[in-house]
Amino acid sequence: DGKIYDAYVIYPRNHSNEANFVEYFVYQIMPDILENKCGYKLCICGRDIYPGEDTASAIEKRMQKSRRLIILLTHQLINCKEPAYDQHIALYNALIQNDTKVILLEMETIGTYEKLQESLRFIIKQQGTVKWKEEHTVHPQSSNSKFWKQVRYHMPPTLKSS
Repeated sequence: DGKIYDAYVIYPRNHSNEANFVEYFVYQIMPDILENKCGYKLCICGRDIYPGEDTASAIEKRMQKSRRLIILLTHQLINCKEPAYDQHIALYNALIQNDTKVILLEMETIGTYEKLQESLRFIIKQQGTVKWKEEHTVHPQSSNSKFWKQVRYHMPPTLKSS
């Protein structure tokens, strides 16, 4: 299908120096489970976009080469006044061009979704979210947990090389 990645990961960038769980999840836990244990190939901004590359066009190209878009929903993402460029492009591709399936991972209890962009609320209404629960932080590396099974359900089938 001409795609290189199984999923492009969108998460709120933390602009402070404090390391946070979401970044640990994106750079450590997700690659460990989805790439190392399940055989998927992820595109993570900050890891797979190279220094000196035009970020905006690199993001668009990587998304076009991805089968899914994974958006991590956090309070930081919701309360951000201006959504990140990759989030704009992702939602445009998913809703307007209707060519990319979105997987929403609810990383914190969001409560009501009224503060979310209308496009995200529409996707939630259509398909819901996969909720990360605190107990997963005890054994986040277990690829057989309910959370990871739900994520894999939404992912494209892996192509096993024979």
